[in-house]
Amino acid sequence: MTTRQPTSPDLMERLDAGPVICAEGYLFELERRGYLQAGPYVPEVVLEHPDLVRQLHREFVHAGSDVVEAFTYYAHREKLTVIGKEQGVERLNRDALAIASEVADESGALLAGNVCNTNIWNPDSARSRTAAREMFEEQVEWAVDADVDFVIGETFEWVGEAMAALETIKAAGKHAVITFSIVPPGTLFDANPVEGCRRLADAGADVVGFNCSYGPGTMLPLVEAVRENVSCHVAALPVPYRTTDEHPSFFSFRDPNRDDLPDGNPFPAALDSYACDRLEMASFARRVHDMDVRYIGVCCGAGPHHIRSIAEVLGRTPPARRYSPDMSKHASLGTDPIVTEVSRRYAD
Repeated sequence: MTTRQPTSPDLMERLDAGPVICAEGYLFELERRGYLQAGPYVPEVVLEHPDLVRQLHREFVHAGSDVVEAFTYYAHREKLTVIGKEQGVERLNRDALAIASEVADESGALLAGNVCNTNIWNPDSARSRTAAREMFEEQVEWAVDADVDFVIGETFEWVGEAMAALETIKAAGKHAVITFSIVPPGTLFDANPVEGCRRLADAGADVVGFNCSYGPGTMLPLVEAVRENVSCHVAALPVPYRTTDEHPSFFSFRDPNRDDLPDGNPFPAALDSYACDRLEMASFARRVHDMDVRYIGVCCGAGPHHIRSIAEVLGRTPPARRYSPDMSKHASLGTDPIVTEVSRRYAD
């Protein structure tokens, strides 16, 4: 067990004072870099290349994230059983928490534990419900041992499963951020999203809202509806992809003109052409902040450039701001007198 000093101010104090930025998306970013396999999405990189995980934490904090979220998403028994490595579940979790704790301590960021959808939840099966709770309990226990500041429970499609995670986190004495992943065309498996968030808020969740699946365009109205129906803080962490009413989730994109895609589905390896740029993510952050949504971030597909732009639009000056674009000194497009006239001719 570690003996961290509690981070001050804590999560709730920071939220009461203003926005908290949380960078997620570790699965996608490390897959893009070639250190994690799409499909299983098991974070073995924690054990195989811990320095890369540590560096990504640092990059997100450098860009403006207020939270270092331990990379324990999909680090539960069901996922490790899929790849035949269930015996490594405790080491993976404890190592991920130790890496995140190191970066949080050196930067003053909040340290968050993480649990997520178990993929086994079945409301009609007592056995599956018990097994899911046991996975939550051991992951939360390891997070508590690491002295996390709070625990994130995310990407739930069942209210019942989210409630089990919430109860486990609160029983451990930690603040809980609980977010749903919307099922197209805009629901959950056992409730509508607004009702699901309201039930979690009534049960004691400190923050409720959404992450993953939906991009800014389709998540925005749901976030607004939740903000109008709960009194606790609200979370909004979309994927940075241009989802629409026709294709509300990044799972539901289709391109029938591509003969190299299975069933015309670009998820997950051909999403690049649907990606949001940093300015679009900043615009989303500004719009939800104007609704008094204060827990703001980006999920699968996030890069540090997205986080930096969000931080800047929310009035922050993260270290990475030093390298924000300054086109005045561009060789051809610049307006600074130092740019030569010969170079400017290219712009014309």
